[in-house]
Amino acid sequence: MSNLTVAEARDQFAEILNRAAYGKERIIVMRRNKKMAALVSIEDLEALEALEDQLDTREAEKVLAKPMAPVAWDKVKAELKARRAKQPKKKA
Repeated sequence: MSNLTVAEARDQFAEILNRAAYGKERIIVMRRNKKMAALVSIEDLEALEALEDQLDTREAEKVLAKPMAPVAWDKVKAELKARRAKQPKKKA
Protein backbone atom coordinates (compact mmCIF):
# COMPACT_ATOMS: atom_id res chain seq x y z
CA MET A 1 0.00 0.00 0.00
CA SER A 2 1.35 3.39 -0.99
CA ASN A 3 0.91 6.74 0.71
CA LEU A 4 0.88 9.90 -1.40
CA THR A 5 0.28 13.52 -0.55
CA VAL A 6 -2.64 15.30 -2.18
CA ALA A 7 -0.20 17.18 -4.41
CA GLU A 8 1.54 13.96 -5.48
CA ALA A 9 -1.80 12.28 -6.16
CA ARG A 10 -2.94 15.24 -8.26
CA ASP A 11 0.29 15.28 -10.26
CA GLN A 12 0.26 11.51 -10.81
CA PHE A 13 -3.49 10.91 -11.02
CA ALA A 14 -3.53 8.96 -14.29
CA GLU A 15 -0.67 6.75 -13.10
CA ILE A 16 -2.14 6.00 -9.67
CA LEU A 17 -5.54 5.35 -11.22
CA ASN A 18 -3.95 2.69 -13.41
CA ARG A 19 -2.01 1.25 -10.46
CA ALA A 20 -5.24 0.87 -8.49
CA ALA A 21 -7.40 -0.35 -11.38
CA TYR A 22 -4.99 -2.73 -13.09
CA GLY A 23 -2.30 -3.40 -10.49
CA LYS A 24 -4.84 -3.82 -7.67
CA GLU A 25 -2.72 -1.47 -5.55
CA ARG A 26 -4.37 0.39 -2.67
CA ILE A 27 -3.23 3.99 -2.49
CA ILE A 28 -3.74 6.25 0.52
CA VAL A 29 -3.99 10.00 -0.12
CA MET A 30 -2.76 12.12 2.77
CA ARG A 31 -2.98 15.77 3.73
CA ARG A 32 -0.70 17.14 6.45
CA ASN A 33 0.31 13.59 7.41
CA LYS A 34 -3.33 12.57 7.94
CA LYS A 35 -4.97 9.82 5.89
CA MET A 36 -7.81 11.44 3.96
CA ALA A 37 -8.95 8.94 1.31
CA ALA A 38 -8.02 5.79 -0.52
CA LEU A 39 -7.95 4.85 -4.17
CA VAL A 40 -8.81 1.18 -4.66
CA SER A 41 -9.85 -1.07 -7.52
CA ILE A 42 -13.52 -1.63 -8.32
CA GLU A 43 -13.09 -5.25 -7.20
CA ASP A 44 -11.94 -4.08 -3.75
CA LEU A 45 -14.82 -1.63 -3.51
CA GLU A 46 -17.36 -4.28 -4.52
CA ALA A 47 -15.91 -6.70 -1.95
CA LEU A 48 -16.15 -4.03 0.75
CA GLU A 49 -19.76 -3.26 -0.20
CA ALA A 50 -20.62 -6.97 -0.13
CA LEU A 51 -19.15 -7.25 3.37
CA GLU A 52 -21.16 -4.22 4.49
CA ASP A 53 -24.32 -5.80 3.07
CA GLN A 54 -23.62 -9.04 4.96
CA LEU A 55 -23.08 -7.15 8.22
CA ASP A 56 -26.26 -5.13 7.68
CA THR A 57 -28.21 -8.33 6.98
CA ARG A 58 -26.90 -10.00 10.13
CA GLU A 59 -27.76 -6.95 12.23
CA ALA A 60 -31.26 -6.77 10.73
CA GLU A 61 -31.80 -10.47 11.39
CA LYS A 62 -30.78 -9.98 15.05
CA VAL A 63 -33.18 -7.07 15.45
CA LEU A 64 -36.04 -8.90 13.74
CA ALA A 65 -35.47 -11.98 15.89
CA LYS A 66 -36.25 -10.00 19.05
CA PRO A 67 -39.93 -9.84 19.93
CA MET A 68 -41.10 -6.26 19.94
CA ALA A 69 -44.33 -4.69 21.08
CA PRO A 70 -46.17 -2.60 18.48
CA VAL A 71 -45.57 1.16 18.58
CA ALA A 72 -48.30 3.65 17.78
CA TRP A 73 -47.71 5.62 14.58
CA ASP A 74 -48.37 8.92 16.37
CA LYS A 75 -45.59 8.11 18.84
CA VAL A 76 -43.16 7.31 16.00
CA LYS A 77 -44.01 10.56 14.19
CA ALA A 78 -43.54 12.58 17.38
CA GLU A 79 -40.15 10.97 18.03
CA LEU A 80 -38.98 11.61 14.45
CA LYS A 81 -40.13 15.23 14.69
CA ALA A 82 -38.23 15.67 17.96
CA ARG A 83 -35.06 14.17 16.45
CA ARG A 84 -35.27 16.45 13.42
CA ALA A 85 -35.67 19.48 15.67
CA LYS A 86 -32.41 18.56 17.46
CA GLN A 87 -30.41 18.27 14.23
CA PRO A 88 -28.42 21.32 13.09
CA LYS A 89 -29.88 23.15 10.12
CA LYS A 90 -28.26 22.40 6.77
CA LYS A 91 -26.94 25.33 4.80
CA ALA A 92 -28.10 25.61 1.20
